[in-house]
Amino acid sequence: MKKRFLIIWIAVGLMVSAVGLSAVDVSGEWEMTTQGMRGEQTFTIKIAQDGENITVTMPGRGRGGEVGEPMEAEGTIKGNEIQWTIVRETQRGSFEMVYTGTVDGDSMSGQMTMSMGDRTSDWTATRKK
Repeated sequence: MKKRFLIIWIAVGLMVSAVGLSAVDVSGEWEMTTQGMRGEQTFTIKIAQDGENITVTMPGRGRGGEVGEPMEAEGTIKGNEIQWTIVRETQRGSFEMVYTGTVDGDSMSGQMTMSMGDRTSDWTATRKK
């Protein structure tokens, strides 16, 4: 009986630990810095979270780098791994920008991969207080 009780408590502990791994909260505003062809750019992104699903709103960019219409992307947060994809329409067709990274408290970092030209660039973000 004691052995069965111990096994149940270990199982409950493992389930609580697993739930804790998916409890990373990334909702809110983040100051994001990217490295790209135009050099370093910093802007604010907004993330709404519902469980493991996220919606990311980023400022759009026009031809000369000017701020355009906001872009929305769907993605996921699993453990501390974050990912979202933006689809952009241009005169030359559509392409995707896939952001992947890791979250560490109030900061995150990763890489953006662009389907057009197979370019990559690094990014970092810090939660705005």
